Amino acid sequence: MILDGKKKFEASQSAEGRYRMLVEAVTDYAIYMLDPTGIVSSWNPGARRFKGYEESEIIGEHFSRFYTEEDRKSELPRRALETAAREGKFEAEGWRVRKDGSRFWAYVIIDPIKDSEGKLVGYAKVTRDLTERRAAEAELRRSQEQFRLLVQGVTDYAIYLLSPEGKVASWNAGAERIKGYKPEEIIGQHFSVFYTNDDRSSGLPKLALATARQDGRFEKEGLRVRKDGSQFWANVVLDAIHDEEGALIGFAKITRDVTERKKTEEKLDRTREALVQAQKMEAIGHLTGGVAHDFNNLLMAIQGSLELMKRRLSACSPSRGVRSSSSRPSTSLSSLMA
Repeated sequence: MILDGKKKFEASQSAEGRYRMLVEAVTDYAIYMLDPTGIVSSWNPGARRFKGYEESEIIGEHFSRFYTEEDRKSELPRRALETAAREGKFEAEGWRVRKDGSRFWAYVIIDPIKDSEGKLVGYAKVTRDLTERRAAEAELRRSQEQFRLLVQGVTDYAIYLLSPEGKVASWNAGAERIKGYKPEEIIGQHFSVFYTNDDRSSGLPKLALATARQDGRFEKEGLRVRKDGSQFWANVVLDAIHDEEGALIGFAKITRDVTERKKTEEKLDRTREALVQAQKMEAIGHLTGGVAHDFNNLLMAIQGSLELMKRRLSACSPSRGVRSSSSRPSTSLSSLMA
């Protein structure tokens, strides 16, 4: 029995030694022990790096000195220990104070430590400095808010998000103006509602999502349908959105009403076609006039020759009929040249 007890003690000491070595090697976390009243009883290199205290300076001091004045006044340190003892763990994020008075944003876990009889003998406290992560999250939120305000302020473009299945997930003022739907009317609906019956029957909405998913982008112009059933000519861009791991999380869709531009282009095409037709007719007119002029000169020469022959022949000669016939083409050519 004595031998077994000795082995257990040695095993316990060995495990404690390994645990101590592990804690001493950690520098990314402040890991230290508190007694039941909150007095610091151990201190690792991570705690020294985060909080700025040497082991000799902090052991024997109450852990509440790491809290802000506001938190101490609200008795947060006391409540943290009580919560850990009662519920088995205290976990929170908040501002903590270094030796030099500067603050850092900390993630804190406090676990109660009990002996074999269930008696509280102290607490294990783990703190991690999340200041950089908090700053990055704050910057991300600020950027997202700026982007949201920017998108909401745009009225010339319909800018909205789709789920991976194609359901509307957001809606800006431009989308409401161009398509006629209020956010509460359209969010959650499938975006194919904006397409014509022919385009839905041909599977164009499905093709658009598949193309954007595969190629990263889908871009096309075509007719789209407003809430009131009227149609407009739209320029559409659909971009796939992926998370940090590359998984598809949705689509960003931008639609612009280019109906007026389309009408202007069609009017310009009609004007261009009319101009080309007029130029063709003018060219034909010039050609006809030139041919008639040359032919008329030829007829005049023929008529002159016939007049000379008339004088030489008798009055009863058949050449008089020839003279009369030659004058008729001249009359027709005169009207053609007019």
